[in-house]
Amino acid sequence: MTLLKRLIAATAAMLALGTSSSAETLRVGMECTYAPFNYKTDSGELAGYDVDVAKGVAEIIGADLEFVCQQWDGMIPALLANKFDLIVASMSITESRLEKIDFSSPYRDSVGRIIGKSGQDLKLFDDAGAPIAEHFAGLRIGVERASTYENWFNAKLPDADIVLYDGNEEMYLDLVNGRVDAIITNPMKAHLAFLSQEQGGGFEFISPAINEVEYFGVGVGIGLRKGEPELKARLDAAIKQLINDGKLTEYALQYFPFPIHNEEWGDN
Repeated sequence: MTLLKRLIAATAAMLALGTSSSAETLRVGMECTYAPFNYKTDSGELAGYDVDVAKGVAEIIGADLEFVCQQWDGMIPALLANKFDLIVASMSITESRLEKIDFSSPYRDSVGRIIGKSGQDLKLFDDAGAPIAEHFAGLRIGVERASTYENWFNAKLPDADIVLYDGNEEMYLDLVNGRVDAIITNPMKAHLAFLSQEQGGGFEFISPAINEVEYFGVGVGIGLRKGEPELKARLDAAIKQLINDGKLTEYALQYFPFPIHNEEWGDN
């Protein structure tokens, strides 16, 4: 085979691979109600940081996306039941979840903070940032069901009076109406959706950032079924590229006044 024929054959093979890649469709599960990470706009379009990340990754790996809305507590079972291929839903990478599914490298930090009425001297945490169990006695704390926050309370404060919710909007409403004394949630979301809004007047963060890796993981990643190492490698490479190209910072600054990932993740 002449050099020209070899070049033509190689080009044809590359084009064939590109066509196959672009035809790939990945189904992505998310809540679709978790603003500003994944939610529907007034026109019904999906938007948010998670959506931007999913689209950015898809563009790099050459895949089309099909979004599937799924309630949070059924997210992992639905992935395992093949209702979708990926979870891009601000899901923290934790040891317990890694027993069931795989994750890409992280694309967002994962922490929690407690919100309560301003001006209260509850002193729920000591100077080292550890919770003081007796100071939680008698307080009703709103917690999202099947979340890392619920796991943390069960492990660290098993005697606390927690009230479980299916979403944050219900928690905010009950906090305002006094049905709970405090709530724990993601501080980035809480700042935008509650504390910076009229209904959040008179409330503030009453805890430090809670970021114990054992419960909150090393960050938020894309979930996928076990046994798909090639897909995981492609996702990892795409996230690294999004970090190094400044895209993750660009996505975050649409919703927050600061990036919400660790720049060092791009060096790994």
